[in-house]
Amino acid sequence: MDYMANEDKIYLDYVKSDDPAEIDRGMRETVKGVRFSILTMGLGLARIKSEDSFKKLKFRSMSAYVNRFCEDTKMDRSSIYGWLGIGEAYIKYRSELETIGFSDSNGPSKLPYLERALTVSHKDEVFKNLMNMTQQDFIDFSKGETAGAASDAPYIINKGSVVYIKGKRAIIINKNLGKKTSNFLMKVVEAACKALEKGGYIMPVVLRNKKEVERFKKAYSRIMAEVRKG
Repeated sequence: MDYMANEDKIYLDYVKSDDPAEIDRGMRETVKGVRFSILTMGLGLARIKSEDSFKKLKFRSMSAYVNRFCEDTKMDRSSIYGWLGIGEAYIKYRSELETIGFSDSNGPSKLPYLERALTVSHKDEVFKNLMNMTQQDFIDFSKGETAGAASDAPYIINKGSVVYIKGKRAIIINKNLGKKTSNFLMKVVEAACKALEKGGYIMPVVLRNKKEVERFKKAYSRIMAEVRKG
């Protein structure tokens, strides 16, 4: 089977071989850094699995093959299975992906989320976003969690620890910072977003304690009234 119609899309030939030993050897050379292609690695692994080629390589299961592959190449199992998922997704949607010219440069790590994305949105939109979105944005899209089109969405949307601006994810607050710090940072972000939305400016003011905050609030109202008199 010819897994790639365009030689420019995937640069290594071993994935098209009918010899599982050659596919295995090609992947091992790829891991060593010889013209690395995640998409080709994924296709090689997917062929080893789908055609039961691991048996021809003297392994009882795909898991046993992956374990040995990881031992020999010092690769992490999660990376190998991630690449396998990429290859399986590419083979399943090969026709559509070749039509849009999908390649390594378009972010193969998005492919395992393709099938889920097709359950939440129209096919044309899914493949357009697959080409144009970042990996994390496509993951959100596949979950139905995008904030909506920029022209339709409110200027600012807060979803938990994520802030969207004009429909695009702009800021993520790390929840591991702790509730107090996260809440503080979110308030800072919200203030900045409001200023951005209104075309305004931000002037940071550092106050040392609550007493200073209360005194500043009183002075702030008076000062702002004077400033806006012109």
